[in-house]
Amino acid sequence: MPMRTNRLRIIVVIAVLVVIGTVLGNAAAQKASVPKPQNKLAMGEDGIKQLLPLMNTDTKGMISKQEFIKFMEAEFERLDKSKKGELNVKELTQSSLTASRFAGK
Repeated sequence: MPMRTNRLRIIVVIAVLVVIGTVLGNAAAQKASVPKPQNKLAMGEDGIKQLLPLMNTDTKGMISKQEFIKFMEAEFERLDKSKKGELNVKELTQSSLTASRFAGK
């Protein structure tokens, strides 16, 4: 009888270890599939790089902070169709609006 009890304990311990291993394995797999958060400023870098040639009004290849701000203000005004002083992110991301080649000039 004690031998049967030991076998049963061993089987239960093995079953528990298998369940724990499965749960931990699933948790690790789920954690690995979650993308790492990215720096929001770095995410916008590609968009700014595309706008830089439009901001370069003097064609010297350099953009001053004033040129940058002037361009961004002009684009904001152009996109603010309701003239409320705020932009609706959802509407803009779903629209076909593009950067104006002549904004800020």
